[in-house]
Formats: sequence, structure tokens, C-alpha cells
Amino acid sequence: MSKRWWPLLLCVTFLALASAQERPTAVGHAALIEIDGAIGPATTGYFEKASRQAVSDGASVIVLRIDTPGGLDGATRDIVRTILNSPIPVIGYVAPGGARAASAGTYILYACHVAAMAPATHLGSATPVPIGGRPFPGGDRGDGPAADKDDGPGPRADPSDQKDAARSGDAMQNKLLGDAVAYIRGLAERRGRNADWAERAVREGVSASSREALELGVIDLISPDSQALLKDVDGRKVLMAGGEQTLATAGIGMRDYAPDWRMRFLAVLTNPAVAYFLLLAGIYGLLLEGYNPGAILPGVMGAICLLLGLFAFQLLPVNYVGFALILLGIVLIVAESLLPSFGVLGFGGIAAFVFGSILLLDIDVPGYRTNMGIVAGIATVAVLAMAATVYLLARSRRVAVVTGEQALLQSELVVSEFGDGRGWARLKGERWRIQADQPLQPGDRVRVAAVDGLTLRVKKAHD
Repeated sequence: MSKRWWPLLLCVTFLALASAQERPTAVGHAALIEIDGAIGPATTGYFEKASRQAVSDGASVIVLRIDTPGGLDGATRDIVRTILNSPIPVIGYVAPGGARAASAGTYILYACHVAAMAPATHLGSATPVPIGGRPFPGGDRGDGPAADKDDGPGPRADPSDQKDAARSGDAMQNKLLGDAVAYIRGLAERRGRNADWAERAVREGVSASSREALELGVIDLISPDSQALLKDVDGRKVLMAGGEQTLATAGIGMRDYAPDWRMRFLAVLTNPAVAYFLLLAGIYGLLLEGYNPGAILPGVMGAICLLLGLFAFQLLPVNYVGFALILLGIVLIVAESLLPSFGVLGFGGIAAFVFGSILLLDIDVPGYRTNMGIVAGIATVAVLAMAATVYLLARSRRVAVVTGEQALLQSELVVSEFGDGRGWARLKGERWRIQADQPLQPGDRVRVAAVDGLTLRVKKAHD
């Protein structure tokens, strides 16, 4: 080789070494963790466990695939805290096409070190919803034009009192809204993303498509699939707790960290509809065991269902007034069977049961609303059962008595022997002592007029 080529060779070698130092060699693998559906305690447990396992297995990055309508505030903050303290970068990815990172999902995406979306996805609508679904400030408070409307004769409330009540009612809502705004702005500023749009998503509930989010600086990139995502983020610098880190994801494999059976079982258990059925099955199972002591199966199954239901409601945002109304309703329905009141206790119990079911999960978070179809179905069955019980009770009062002293009155007997005002007669295969004030002959048909202990007072049937 000619000496004139040596300077060029040295320059090429130097540039190659410099490039290798700037971009680390791809090692490890990408851990795929999915948030699919409403975010709750089961989601938090799964994400925390999968994250720890990924770090333990030597993963270099976590790809958090998101498709959620929202969820509970406490569970969301736990996931965000885990992301912020993660020793390896977390890439938030809203996918596949048609997925969304709504409400709580927006907070999680803002917390990720890299925020990406697939085409035809969206995020936003991050306004927190308080218990009961009350509207936030900005609606009609009674101090606008509608407050001056004359509703007819009668006393009118003092406008100043209305304004004071509105301000008092809005105080807690303002605190909740302000806390959410500060929270998401802090996440946006930490990741260098559009904090103003994040505030609008909380205050106004605005949403954005993937293309709009990229143009607004809400996300970092758009990728069609997970493999393209790893290639697109390769070489990107992210801020970790220990300082700046350059991602080396080109060509690495992806390992799926799916939830184990325990997490899947917990997710099913914390489904509001399942928890509701478990609670009812537990209570009615114990009642059936009480009605039929020694049956064993209803008591065992009822105790298991009740404990599982109570465990699920411990994790869910339960309104305890609704829970108490359900218990009161069941007590009244049981009391109707023990102390017949012609449906008063029973229908009152059904009303308490329905109102309690509506209030049980008094929250407007997507995925955690009370399923009114289930409540309506159970209430309809209960009303039909109670109506059938009242009908059968009323019909039974019109049926002739067939046992006891009342059943003997007006019964006809055949005299077998008689003398001196006393004798014997046969009734339905039984031999009874009879007494009459008129002479009788064997074979005469007589009718019971009164019962005196074990003696029947009779008279001739034709009389």
C-alpha cells in the first residue's frame, strides 16, 4: 500500500471509533408490556411486576403498548411513579391502529421517556372525573343569564346565596382540577413536551390524533409497528435519573411480558360486574344455608363468593351508602318471606336494592361504571318473584282448609252405631265418636256441626 493512503486510512479508522463511542452496541432485548382496557389495581400490579422482571432479565428498554379509555387516579399515579423511577428507558406506544390513550392513558404517555403513536390513534380527554361525575367549573352556576329568569310566583333564592353555594361547591373541584393540571405539566416539562396542550387536555378535555399530536410536540414520533418503533428510536437521547442515555435498539429482539394467571384472575375479579355478582351470590348462598341447615354446598360457595366479592370491592372505589342499601334491601326481602306484609317489605327491599346497586360504584371513570343492564335484569327478576309470591299468598287465602279442626266442620260422615245420643261414625276411613240431639240409625249420613275435643257434634245431613 502506498504511503499516501495512510492518512486517509487513519481518518476513516478514527471516525469509526468515534461513531462507535457515540452509539453503544445494541445489547439485551426490548420488553413488551401492554396496558389494554381500564386502568385499575390489577393493571398496576401487572405493570410493576413485569417491569421488575424485565430489568432482572437484562432488558435494555421497555415498550409500553397502550390502549385504554382511562382508569382510576391512584392506579395511574402508581404506574407513572414506576416509569419515572425505572432504571431503563420506557417507550410509550399507543397501538395498534384505532387504539387510544384517553384520560389516564395521556398521563402515562407523557411520563414515558419516549412517546410514540401508531397511525389512526389518538390521545387526550384527560379531565379528571370526581366521584359522582359532577361537572367541573365552567358550566352553568346559576350566576349567568339563566339565573335572572323568572320561574313564576313564589319565593326566590337570594342570588348572593346561590353564588356562595356555587363557590363552595366548586372549591373541591377546583382543587382536583388544579392538582391534575400541575401533575401533567410537571410530566410534560420533565420530558420536554407541549405542556400547554397537556393543560388544555385536562381543563377542556381536548383530544388529538397521532398526526396532530406530532405536529403539536405532544409525542416524539409516529411508527407503524413495534419493530419499526425500535428502529426509529435508535440513537435517540433520553434523560434518565443518572443522566442522559442514548438508546441502542436497532436489531434487538422483543420479548412479550404477558400477565400471569394471578394477574388475569385479579383483572377479572375487579371487574365491577363480576364483583357485583360475587357479592350477591355470597349473600344469597349464606341465606340458603340458613334456610336449609346442613345443605353445606350453598354455605361453602356463598362464603367463598362473599369473601372474593369483598376483596374486589376493597380494591374498587365503592360507595358505602350504596353497599348499605343493598344489604338493607336483601334484609327486607328476607323479612317479607318471614313476616308476610303483602309485598310492602318485599317491594321496599327491591327499591333499596336497586338504588344501592346504582350508587355502589358511584364513579364516572370509563370501565368502572355500574352496568345498568345487569341491575335492571336482577331487579326485574326480583320484582317478578315478589309479585308471584304475593299472588300465591293471596290465592292461598281463598283455598278451602283441608287439615285441622276447620277442615272437619261441615264434613259428612256415615253412622255405624248409635244409642242414647252417642255413637260412632266413619270419616275418610277413620272412626270418630259422635254425639247428636236427635235419634240416628246405622247408615245415616250426618254432617259435623261442632268439634268438642275428640267428639264430633253432628246432625242429619238433610237438616
